Amino acid sequence: MDGHKNDLDLGGLTSRALRARRARLSRGLPDPDGFVAGSLVEQHRKCGKEGCRCTRGELHGPYVYLSVAGRLVYVPAGLSEVVRNRLEVSARLQQLLEEISAINLELLSRKELD
Repeated sequence: MDGHKNDLDLGGLTSRALRARRARLSRGLPDPDGFVAGSLVEQHRKCGKEGCRCTRGELHGPYVYLSVAGRLVYVPAGLSEVVRNRLEVSARLQQLLEEISAINLELLSRKELD
């Protein structure tokens, strides 16, 4: 989470409106079972075999990897779209959690966090 930076003007909302917004956001949270952190990276490679097309510049690939915490995890071709979809859901989940946290911080600043 990015320290609750956002373009929301929560200070202009009533505490009741903040709680209603928080409840609506909470109901819209995606299922966290599919959460995947990271980003997809595609690579093309040379195999090094003499006479292969890659020696003429036609590299093999793309090979898809999930980049997580400085390491790459290979994603089989049949799963790349599934991982891509899960990353989109994960980004949405993180965005909603950041907004909920910002609402809670606003309520806390009013000493009305419940």
